[in-house]
Amino acid sequence: MRLRALLENDALGLRLLGGEDELDRSVRGVMTTDLKDPSRYLSGGELVLTGLAWLREPADAEPFVRILSQTGVAALAAGEAELGDIPDDLVTACSRHRLPLFAVNESVAFATITEHVVRQVSGERAGDLAAVVDRHRRLMTSGPAGGPEAVLDLLGSDLDLRAWVLSPTGRQIAGAGEPLDPALAAGLAGEHLAATRTGRRGPHRLTSHGTAYSLFPIRNTGRAAGPAARDVRETVLSDWLLAVEADAGDWPAARLDLLQGVTQLISVERDRRDAARTVRRRLAQEVLELVQTGAAPAEIAARLRVAAPVLLPGLGAAPHWQVVVARVEWDQDGGQAPIEAGPVTQALLEEILVDPATAGAESADRIAVAHTGDEAIALVPLAGGPLPESEDDGQAPALGLHADALLAAVRAPLSAGLADDGRLTLGVSAAVHSAEGLRGALEEARHARRVAAARPGRVCAAGHHELASHVLLLPFVPDDVRRAFTARLLDPLRDYDRRHRAELIPTLEAFLDCDGSWTRCATRLHLHVNTLRYRVGRIEQLTGRDLSRLEDKLDFFLALRMS
Repeated sequence: MRLRALLENDALGLRLLGGEDELDRSVRGVMTTDLKDPSRYLSGGELVLTGLAWLREPADAEPFVRILSQTGVAALAAGEAELGDIPDDLVTACSRHRLPLFAVNESVAFATITEHVVRQVSGERAGDLAAVVDRHRRLMTSGPAGGPEAVLDLLGSDLDLRAWVLSPTGRQIAGAGEPLDPALAAGLAGEHLAATRTGRRGPHRLTSHGTAYSLFPIRNTGRAAGPAARDVRETVLSDWLLAVEADAGDWPAARLDLLQGVTQLISVERDRRDAARTVRRRLAQEVLELVQTGAAPAEIAARLRVAAPVLLPGLGAAPHWQVVVARVEWDQDGGQAPIEAGPVTQALLEEILVDPATAGAESADRIAVAHTGDEAIALVPLAGGPLPESEDDGQAPALGLHADALLAAVRAPLSAGLADDGRLTLGVSAAVHSAEGLRGALEEARHARRVAAARPGRVCAAGHHELASHVLLLPFVPDDVRRAFTARLLDPLRDYDRRHRAELIPTLEAFLDCDGSWTRCATRLHLHVNTLRYRVGRIEQLTGRDLSRLEDKLDFFLALRMS
């Protein structure tokens, strides 16, 4: 299709800002991005849609437009929803590089333009494939009644392709016909994550037990996706994938374009799913803020009464609650920009908490996950009324979550995505049935996660039962024992701090809170790593302890908790 055809469709809400002489350019596809450098996802001929989140200052416009021009895109369409009028610097840069520029009215969704272009381009290339895409579009826009399953069913009936939509852990979200074997699905997800981490562009191809599969990424690129990732690690553990039982290596361009169009249509379902989770995420955030700010139990209980019917509709009695805390951490070089791990940890924890035996995009509707910093916190309801007092012993009921079981089915694919520079650690609390117990459950889950962080491996978890040796015993330690224990470990540091203002105690607290990570601790304290190493060495010299040993770390942790 030609660019000028886009202007003739009033429903697309496009207004030409420059490039009148270039309107006969052909459009071969469409891409939505807010990356400063989207070149690795471009092959030429695309209409690029952007919300301008990458535009922080006027100087950003020139390099962005130069990259688009060099990769041969057909035109740029900028949304007016965020900034209103399109900045003059962007208009000037597009004019300099002879790149046609459109403004997208804020009332028009990028998905509307994407669907129109995919339908038109496919129609011009192959009439039979256009019919498939058009039916896909109509089914997708009809909502859950059609959904990804209907799209995959048409792939099978019209193109004889068996395909499945998988989560990053390998859980089947959608499929037509026989479900994919869970072990095979996990293996495909792991291969996809590993290939993505190496920077290879999809589709990724592999053979398993003599059968060829092609794996297409389904990226969350709609307006609900939030700011564009600066680093592949910010999204690799949350993106879906489309697994097709075929070798796409010898496919014609028309068929590859069709499958890329299908992934864009399925991403609309991903956007809808994320939008539906907004209420549950907000409920979790509100409860978490009340708990962490020391709100009255009655206030927390009132908020839980609001959350319960949303998470467990039709439930007659107040549920029990469990808290799960997770953190994804990445090794970083000193010159790298910080990786924002909170959102991806939130999405990943939502996925992990879904029963791996269930399928479908809606199976996480009873999970509320918030994130604060790099930490994700889940509030998980367990059906059932309050425990009788004689049974309320702090132990999780049989239906509760167990740390080891949560990661059993997902450890292999996630380890592939974490590669050799990432870690996932997770802690699970016991079940509680009242607002009074929720603060303790949160602390319990956090302590359990720290226990998991002290273990080797890329994916580790710990449960509340593993804390019985120290955290649960702290309230019962006699005061004189507390004082003697903390004085022996902390008094030398306090004395040194008073004399030299060396801040050894704050350094020790930050070092333990960062699980012994030199890079993260130095960043938190705004210190050079060598300065941090000097301080830790001084702590070890004054106390005779070794902070590389787990036992000494635990002693310092307990001393700080009891002081």
